[in-house]
Amino acid sequence: MAESLMQRLDKFLKEKNIVADVLGKIESKTGVNRRYIALAFILIISIYLVIGYAASLLCNLIGFAYPAYVSVKAIESPDKDDDTIWLMYWVVYGLFSVAEFFSDIFFSWFPFYYIFKCAFLVWCMVPISNNGSQLIYKRIIRPFFLKHEAKLDEVVKNLGDRATEAADSLRENAKKATANLIFEEKKST
Repeated sequence: MAESLMQRLDKFLKEKNIVADVLGKIESKTGVNRRYIALAFILIISIYLVIGYAASLLCNLIGFAYPAYVSVKAIESPDKDDDTIWLMYWVVYGLFSVAEFFSDIFFSWFPFYYIFKCAFLVWCMVPISNNGSQLIYKRIIRPFFLKHEAKLDEVVKNLGDRATEAADSLRENAKKATANLIFEEKKST
């Protein structure tokens, strides 16, 4: 299994991508193989995620920065298959973020929490077929959505109607308050 991971890492580091480009430049300047540079970088980040001060921030940046970059690239490309892949990632990322909001207070006290969280996010974004986000989306989110689509549509419609009502009410109250202020100002002069 470790050999398979190393082969995948080597393949990824030889493909045309931003990570391989940066590591290639470092490799050419230092003479150190890009595989070892990547492994050293992973080791440093892993140690920092255990003992670092802003481990939560670093983990969230890892889960956001690269996916945001490639998502914009996907949007700008004529190919729409990559858009679907990154939409799946963002749906999983969003669901994970909401779930984490409720559980973070407990899990963040565990020493290896941010390493596991970061590994999960990397697994969800790694550029292979059936990565974490694709598996979670296809096996959990999509079946749940399809089963409850009509109910979810009704909830969204009701929320939209209530938001419209609230906005209308707010607008009317703002008009009345403005009229009262103008009337009071004219009355006092």
